[in-house]
Amino acid sequence: MKDRQILILGVAATAILLVGGAFWLNRGPSGGDEFAQCRTGVVAGGAGALGGAFELTDETGKRVTDTQVFTKPSLLYFGYTYCPDVCPLDSARNAEALDVLDEQGIDAQAVFITVDPKRDTPEVVADFTENLHEKMIGLTGTLAETDAASKLWKNYYKLNDDGTDFYLVDHATNTYLVLPEKGTVEFFRRDLSPDELAERVACFVEAS
Repeated sequence: MKDRQILILGVAATAILLVGGAFWLNRGPSGGDEFAQCRTGVVAGGAGALGGAFELTDETGKRVTDTQVFTKPSLLYFGYTYCPDVCPLDSARNAEALDVLDEQGIDAQAVFITVDPKRDTPEVVADFTENLHEKMIGLTGTLAETDAASKLWKNYYKLNDDGTDFYLVDHATNTYLVLPEKGTVEFFRRDLSPDELAERVACFVEAS
């Protein structure tokens, strides 16, 4: 009987430790995640491990920093304007989500950073973003600068530059949500519809 009681107490104590440990892990080192109810993505080191400081060139030719760019909730996407299918579709989806958010009273923007600065000059990027949405910012720079920015978000890409004018670029298709003073809080897959994306973004904005 005594052995049984000890066993029961041991199981109970283990359960308490497991539940308490899970609670502590979910809270994180800061003592709580204000966006816990909004999250579905999992990032090694947390979403806060994505992003950082950069200086790039916008579509007007002006040099800008990350703090000058991310002044409102931003849907950040890495791609290239010569992309034959994925980039235009993903960027159009992000643009549509901005309209849905605007209808909800949420002022957001999209940010497009090229991974192909050789062809994506400020003028080319400007033509791309202006055709998609007035609240889409296009950024380019030197190859070293755009590569460094891409790595900040752990974004994969591979230039297949064969010397022709029509080479392709392999790249990841995530869209990242960056909030002013909060940094990167989430990433979204390309299978979300504009309405679904807007709903997810709104959750983070309202919780911030």
